Amino acid sequence: MGGRRLNGTLAISGMKNAALPILFACALNTESCVLHNVPSVSDVDTTLDILSASGCTVTRLSPTSVEINGAGFRPGRSPSEAVGSIRASSYLMGVELGRFHCTKIAFPGGCKFGVSRPLDYHTRAFEIMGAEMDPPGGEGFYGEAPDGLHGAKIILDQASVGATVNIMLAAVLTPGTTIIGNAAREPHIVDLANFLNMCGGYVKGAGTSEIRIEGVAKLHGCSYTIVPDMIEVGTYMCAVAGTGGRVTFTNIISKHLECIISRLTEMGVTVEETEDTVTVISDGRLKGVNITTAVYPGFPTDMQPQFGVLLFAAQGQSEIQEKIWDSRFAYLDEIVRMGVTVTRTERTAWFPGSQKLHASSVTATDLRGGAAMVIAGLMADGVTEIANPHLIDRGYDDLIGKLRSLGAYIDRREVFPESTPVTVNARS
Repeated sequence: MGGRRLNGTLAISGMKNAALPILFACALNTESCVLHNVPSVSDVDTTLDILSASGCTVTRLSPTSVEINGAGFRPGRSPSEAVGSIRASSYLMGVELGRFHCTKIAFPGGCKFGVSRPLDYHTRAFEIMGAEMDPPGGEGFYGEAPDGLHGAKIILDQASVGATVNIMLAAVLTPGTTIIGNAAREPHIVDLANFLNMCGGYVKGAGTSEIRIEGVAKLHGCSYTIVPDMIEVGTYMCAVAGTGGRVTFTNIISKHLECIISRLTEMGVTVEETEDTVTVISDGRLKGVNITTAVYPGFPTDMQPQFGVLLFAAQGQSEIQEKIWDSRFAYLDEIVRMGVTVTRTERTAWFPGSQKLHASSVTATDLRGGAAMVIAGLMADGVTEIANPHLIDRGYDDLIGKLRSLGAYIDRREVFPESTPVTVNARS
C-alpha cells in the first residue's frame, strides 16, 4: 500500500458537538461563564458571532478559552446568515423560549443530508411545554409562550440529540418538572447537563434514556472545561489505520471510543488503551467489516465516512447501513474519482474490497465526508486535491498542523480568493 505512515503523539481538542450547545446555554445566564478546551473551529466562531450579535458579551481569553456574559442577550436579534450556516443555531429556540418565552430565528443550516433535516421534534416539544409555534414560513421559526413555559413529560419518537438539547435548554429555567423520554445518550448530552448543573441547574439522568429537569429561578456563572472530541480522535485513528503507523492520542476519554475501537480491532488494527490515552498501531492491511450506524452507544453516523474510505482498501467485502441520515453517502461519489468502485443505495453501500486508491481532485461534500477525503488522500499515491475545505474547518481544529506533526505531507494553497483547496501528497 502506498502512502506515508503516521507516527507520533497527538493531543485531541475539545468536542465541537459539546461546545456548541454549552456556548448557547451561556445565554441563559446573566452572569459570566468561562469555558476551556473550546475547539478552534469555524462553527464555534459562528456561534460566538451569533451570541455577540444577540447581545452577549464575548471575550476570547485564549485560542481555546472564552468568557461569555449573557446579561445583555435578547431574543430575535440573531443574524440570519450566520444562523443559516450551522445546524446548532437551532438551540437558540430553546434558549429564547426558556429565558424570554418567545423566539424568532432564521432557518438553521449545516450539512445537507437528504432533502431536509426537519426540526419537528423540537417544535412539538416546545408546544407540549406551552409554546405556540407558528408553522415554519419563508423566514424561519417563530414561537411564543404568553403565559410562560411549564414542565411536561415529552417522549421523543426517536432519540434525537438536537431535540434533547433544545428541551434541556428550554426546561432548565422553566417552573416544574420536565421529563424527556427516549432521550439521546451521547457524551455531549452529559456534558451539557454537567455544565447546567455547575451553573445551578438541576438535571438528572443525562446519559440514560430518561432525563429529568427541575426548573430553577436563575443560573449563576461558572468555569467549565469541554470534554475531548470523540469524533476528532476517531478520525485520526482511521487515518493511522489506513496509512499504517503508530500514534498515541492524549486528552481522550476511552469509554467514548468503545464502538470505534471495536470496529478497528475487528479490521485487524491494534489498539492499546489507558484511561486517558489510546494508541493505534497498524500495518495498513485491513480486513472488511459490516457497519450499521445507530444512536449512541451504537456506531456513530459521524464516523461512517471515515470508515467507508478504509473499506475500499480492506480485504474482503464490506457493507455499511446508514440508519440515521438519508443520503449520507454523497462523499462516495467523490471517492470513486480515485479509481475505486462501490455500489450504493440511499441507505446502504457495498464495498468489494482490496482496491487501490489513486490520487485525484475531489470536492468535500460535508464536514465528515471531507475528513474522509483527507484520509483517502493520505492512503493514495501522488497528490490529491480537496476543494471546499471550509466544510472540514467547521469541525476540525488545526487538522493540517496536527497531521503534519505526525509526518503527513498536507498543505493548503490558494487557487481563487474564495477557494483554498487542501493538497495531500501521500508519497514519502
